[in-house]
Amino acid sequence: MQIGDLMAESGVKFGTSGARGLAEDMTDWVCYAYTRGFLGYLRDSGVVSEGGAVGIAGDLRPSSPRIMTACARAVLDMGCRPLSCGFIPSPALAAYGMAHGIPTLMVTGSHIPDDRNGIKFNLPTGEILKRDEAGIRAQEVARPSGVFDAAGRFVTDQAAALPAPDGQAYAAYVRRYLDFFPRGCLEGLSVGVYEHSSVAREAYGDVLAGLGARVTRLAPSDAFIPVDTEAIRPEDVDLARAWAAGGQLDALVSADGDGDRPLVGDETGSWLRGDIAGVLCARQLGAQAVVTPVSSNTAVEKCGCFQAVARTRIGSPYVIEGMQALIDQGLGPVVGYEANGGFLLGSDVERQGLRLTALPTRDAIIVAVSILLESAQQGKPVSELAGDLPRRFTYSDRLKDFPTHISQARLAALNSGDFAADKAAIEDFLAEDFGAVASLDDTDGLRITFASGEIAHLRPSGNAPELRAYTEADTPERAAAMGRICMQRLEQWRG
Repeated sequence: MQIGDLMAESGVKFGTSGARGLAEDMTDWVCYAYTRGFLGYLRDSGVVSEGGAVGIAGDLRPSSPRIMTACARAVLDMGCRPLSCGFIPSPALAAYGMAHGIPTLMVTGSHIPDDRNGIKFNLPTGEILKRDEAGIRAQEVARPSGVFDAAGRFVTDQAAALPAPDGQAYAAYVRRYLDFFPRGCLEGLSVGVYEHSSVAREAYGDVLAGLGARVTRLAPSDAFIPVDTEAIRPEDVDLARAWAAGGQLDALVSADGDGDRPLVGDETGSWLRGDIAGVLCARQLGAQAVVTPVSSNTAVEKCGCFQAVARTRIGSPYVIEGMQALIDQGLGPVVGYEANGGFLLGSDVERQGLRLTALPTRDAIIVAVSILLESAQQGKPVSELAGDLPRRFTYSDRLKDFPTHISQARLAALNSGDFAADKAAIEDFLAEDFGAVASLDDTDGLRITFASGEIAHLRPSGNAPELRAYTEADTPERAAAMGRICMQRLEQWRG
């Protein structure tokens, strides 16, 4: 069976950098087959050979250990050696694989609810790109006889396939930041780490404390909590404000489930938008060029801090391709970030004789440390760091359980390619609240710029049956109001 056929049969399809689906659909057989398809593609490409190590790690959702075991059995059956890196952040696993020249598999559903999961595939050079997806999809995988039952479960216990965790990848990830940022650079800062169920919670504590910050651990959870850094839950807004109310914290930090998307909160308990945090991080690191998806805040161009800014489709593989294009032009350092806050280091950064090596995959901790360092160096509270940026504010929200085929059809009706007709249709739908349409951008979804300069960007999620709206305006209140209006209007599309 081809992996492409397995996608259609199982409902487990490629999302960002790997497979995503309902945990119940990600049976032992499906996860085994995907892993064999990935390694078969690498074998055919000459990237992996018999006996080579393959790193495996996972997040803290309930289905992750089972899926990690299925992946390990597939690694063994491909003649390779599974290396368990334990439950560590996605960027920690990717960095370890790149440092040692081995492919890695991260079992994670990122920010989505725990009834879903995924497998993120990394080459020895970093994340798989869209061209790699095509190669994996074309792989033929045979179902071994007597290993799986009719429901796709292992017939016998396969726990021995996954060895005991090796702590090297985690230790190297923590050292990455302790060895680059100045010793004691965060002394005097008091930082609350909202741990919930993020696999980054231990790393946050070790890195921040190692750089001199006073760390307060907040709300660890044994149950998985789907924290989405682009659509922050009202309860997380309330928690942050309550923690900051005592005036004892200089900042709050957190991350999504697999630790590649950050949340950074200021001393008032207000969470920073990811695309503003990305600008602050890029500026602190001395980036010359920035790549970011089309949904990100336009302050990155308007601020004038960077020699080049490139826009891409939404998704880290597109950002990675964009970074490589700028590197090929001789620019550097080149970085990338997404509206969800995930930060990608496309090239090495050197400062005071120290080097932070490239890590072209989303990372959360680098954002938090860079912003906290900027606060310490400038002697400003986190809330004032963006004060010199153009006054542009973004907001995002989503409709859950929104069938993708419906959102795609609705958006297609507003994006026929005939600007006059599309403009009229959109204004009929939204002009009462937003005014006349000035321009349209269909790089990814439909991004509408109105004559007022306000922006509404409508897009189906690539990872889940969700319809997202991103809005931008001159005040945070207006951006939020636009987001609420979009949610009300888009809800009508359910029919």
